[in-house]
Amino acid sequence: AGEVLCSFLTRSLPGEPSSATVNTEWIRHLADGTTITVGNHRAIARDRKGRIFQERRVLVPDDGQHESPVTQIEISDPVSHEFYICVPQERVCQVEIFSAPAFDRNPPARFAASPPRSPTLEDLGKQSIGGVETAGTRETAVIETGAIGNDTPMIVRREFWYSPQLGVNVVSQLSDPRLGIQNFEVSDIVLGEPDPKLFELPSRSKVIDLREHARIPK
Repeated sequence: AGEVLCSFLTRSLPGEPSSATVNTEWIRHLADGTTITVGNHRAIARDRKGRIFQERRVLVPDDGQHESPVTQIEISDPVSHEFYICVPQERVCQVEIFSAPAFDRNPPARFAASPPRSPTLEDLGKQSIGGVETAGTRETAVIETGAIGNDTPMIVRREFWYSPQLGVNVVSQLSDPRLGIQNFEVSDIVLGEPDPKLFELPSRSKVIDLREHARIPK
């Protein structure tokens, strides 16, 4: 069995169709000097209605010898309020109620003075990545000595390059001594309506409806 890392949030954004590939890399340095590097490449898409399609794939060594299979497919629909999670190998989908959260095109970070012990935020400016405009933010936090049994302070850094047009972080990096380095990058960005077949359930799939006793959040 491989590892799966939930790395990327795609928001329902009607009127801004696109498709792309999310590339994930996870690097860990072990105490004996060993370095473990795994990753995957998975497809995402959003249509004009705000429906979202995305694959989930296993993280595997990026050596060209390991297959990264699709473990599940997720389809969310803000109009019908349906969220499907499908396991293609088992030909099973479950459907839940979906309600798209409120969306703000602006980056969530604010560059005001930070109170003691809270993460510091640094504005990295703007740059074009993959043909879209992005705004960069670096967040730095310190885990003080003794907070988790550590004998020295630990530095945790996150860097984001956010696209207001796409509503996603086109590039993000986490550097955490406890986890290693996690790199996420969106590539092959195509602005325009994706293939509508992406939003169809896998053929001959059994659908398990979990909506009976749930209500749509208001």
